[in-house]
Amino acid sequence: MEWVIAVALGLAVGGGAVGVAMQIRLARLRRGLEQRLEAQRKELEAELDQRLERREQEIREDAERRAREQAEARDTEAQQRLAEVEERERQSREREDKVVRKLEALDEKETHLVERENRLAQTQKDLETEREELSRLEEERKRRLEEVSGYSLEQARQELVAVLKEDARKEADQYVREVEAEAKAQAQTKATEVMATAIQRWAGEYVAERTVSVVSLPSDDMKGRIIGREGRNIRALERELGVDIVVDDTPGAVVVSCFNPMRRTIAVRVLEELVADGRIHPERIEKAVKKQQEAMDAEIKEAGESALMDADVHGVPDELVKILGQLKFRTSYTQNVLYHSIEVAHFAGMMAAELGLDPKLARRAGLLHDIGKAVDHDHEGGHAPIGGDLGRKFKEADEVVNAIEGHHFDVDAISPYTPLVHAADALSAARPGARREQMTSYIKRLEDLEAIAGRFPGVAHAYAMQAGRELRVIAKQDEMDDQGAFMLSRKIAHEIEDELTYPGEIKVTVIRETRATEVAH
Repeated sequence: MEWVIAVALGLAVGGGAVGVAMQIRLARLRRGLEQRLEAQRKELEAELDQRLERREQEIREDAERRAREQAEARDTEAQQRLAEVEERERQSREREDKVVRKLEALDEKETHLVERENRLAQTQKDLETEREELSRLEEERKRRLEEVSGYSLEQARQELVAVLKEDARKEADQYVREVEAEAKAQAQTKATEVMATAIQRWAGEYVAERTVSVVSLPSDDMKGRIIGREGRNIRALERELGVDIVVDDTPGAVVVSCFNPMRRTIAVRVLEELVADGRIHPERIEKAVKKQQEAMDAEIKEAGESALMDADVHGVPDELVKILGQLKFRTSYTQNVLYHSIEVAHFAGMMAAELGLDPKLARRAGLLHDIGKAVDHDHEGGHAPIGGDLGRKFKEADEVVNAIEGHHFDVDAISPYTPLVHAADALSAARPGARREQMTSYIKRLEDLEAIAGRFPGVAHAYAMQAGRELRVIAKQDEMDDQGAFMLSRKIAHEIEDELTYPGEIKVTVIRETRATEVAH
């Protein structure tokens, strides 16, 4: 036990010595560390002072540089402003100089104007004086002339006017004849224009179409079948066909009335088919109408293709061919419009060949010139503008469209083909037998022609010849000269144009015969 205590005491004394030694060493280490830290602090403070001095030096230098730049900029701006002020002063001085010069020039002009006004006033006074003197001399001259000639001033004026009028008339007549002779002698280009514009004239179009058709019946009992129970059959017919069916007391016939010739034709064919079959009821009517409409469409297309072949025209769109075929069922003054169009195409082609133009283009324009009549029942306006719209729709040439629109001179011509088609149209319509007219109106026209010629002085007799195409006038040879006969033919022609309406043209021929008779003894 004692040894344990001794060991413990030994350890305690040893531990205290070690602790004292450690404290002494730690104190030394602390003093050394504090000395190093103090040395480092002093070094950092010295380095910081140097950096601060350098930064202050840089700031001072930068401030001085900026101050110099601002001073230089202010000097430059001041110089620019000074230059601008000097320039404005210079411009102001120049403007002032100009204004002064203009004022001086205006003063000078004003002075000249005053002088001119004074001179003009004096000249006017002199002119008034001279005018009065001339008037006095003119009156004196007239008085002396009246004394010498024995004519009053008014009588002399009338005689002079009469002489001048007669001389002017003769000179005008001679000039007209010379112009016509010169025109006839021109080259082919001039002749084309003259012939294309003057070959025919058109005095207007009067269309009289048939609007009713008669369907024959085997017996009057068939009328009852057509009417049907309580009128259901006839109502079905009128509804499906778009026509008016008149069943009256006319024996063995019913009348179909419609302004549209194709619908009227279909109605007639449907009625003929139903009458031949004998079975008439709404269902049967509907089938018959559909059948005839299909047949009509085929016939229309065939008619259009046939017309193209007859006229030697190619490249026409199918839809336009169908519209052309509809003209087969149109009449103008009892003249079939499709056959008339084919005839116009041939006339236009032949005349175009004679005039050195394109016959193919002329035939195409002639064939399509009345195309608007095929659809004018469904559109407002005349057939010429309607046809022109169709031509543009199907991309026809401008010459063809213009010929369609202008073949009645509704629009200005842009090529010779328009008056050419007009001439061909008039030729076809005026051809003997092409169109029917009543005998009374025909005779009345002939009488009017002769009466117009008889109203002119110097006419002995007047005869309408060649079915009214020529008016032959016999002039009194002792009452007019050859120049007067020429003027008489013109006056009669103009009077006919103003008073009468007719197709084609009327030729006026004035005949003045000079006979010399002497008796030999």
